[in-house]
Amino acid sequence: MNTQQILIDVVILFAGIFAALMAVYYILKGDIQRFFNLKAIELNKETRAHLLPLRLQAHERLIIFVDRINPANLLVRLHQQGIDLATLQAGILSEIRAEYQHNITQQLYVDPITWGVVRKLKDDTIGMITNAVQGLQAGSNGIELSKAILQHMATIDENPYDLTLELIKKDINQLF
Repeated sequence: MNTQQILIDVVILFAGIFAALMAVYYILKGDIQRFFNLKAIELNKETRAHLLPLRLQAHERLIIFVDRINPANLLVRLHQQGIDLATLQAGILSEIRAEYQHNITQQLYVDPITWGVVRKLKDDTIGMITNAVQGLQAGSNGIELSKAILQHMATIDENPYDLTLELIKKDINQLF
């Protein structure tokens, strides 16, 4: 046997092996794809199972945040007998900012639109407090600031805090 014949036999042998492997691959291709698809589905289910409690907790914390920055609750919590205007304003703004910073990571687990509404509510609340202070006369006290804020809240047709809570609840319902 010469070298050329051996080389031809080896090429034919490899071509046969390659053809057999390709035939097996095409026969099993669907099964292989189904196997990997099932693995991906299982992994997705496990990821969702781990993320769902985090997402629910984030929504719970945002509900608490919205409730805590609601002026009706905020003023009751921070008001002290004889508190002056500047002290109450500083306390309110500090409380709002601290609550927001405490909950800022929750944006990872909620819908971006919902987070944007919560952030805007925080900014609007700070703006409302600042505007109420600017609308008061020099020498006003904390009680007058509280009255001004609550009177402003009474003029709003739809309570933005209640609307934000409803949006958060809708976001929760989309999880199920």
